[in-house]
Amino acid sequence: CFRALCCKGPPPPRPEYDLVCIGLTGSGKTSLLSQLCSESPDNIVSTTGFSIKAVPFQNAILNVKELGGAANIRKYWSRYYQGSQGVIFVLDSASSEDDLETARNELHSALQHPQLCTLPFLILANHQDKPAARSIQEV
Repeated sequence: CFRALCCKGPPPPRPEYDLVCIGLTGSGKTSLLSQLCSESPDNIVSTTGFSIKAVPFQNAILNVKELGGAANIRKYWSRYYQGSQGVIFVLDSASSEDDLETARNELHSALQHPQLCTLPFLILANHQDKPAARSIQEV
């Protein structure tokens, strides 16, 4: 019994995957990642530039590079795409028509980008709990 417990060695390393998380300012990217990392939602501030979070799961670790969504930062998103193995696109389903159109354009641009076009995309329609939220079909 002692040999089985002590000589077993460390558990095998979990595979790691590099993802990029994009979306307009206020769409909920930081809140989503904080929730996945079991962090307190009390001190969430909008991301300027980028941040990286390691999101642990039982069988893998997702290294998520969250890119700020302000208009002056979006033009630099493509500089952070290299090495990504997947994309999380977060949109505010309760946003204005103009913001939704901007998000749609940014999503189409990402879907057509040479470094992302072959990768899996998760499109998250956030803020479904708000009264003005659109359904998935409307988005």
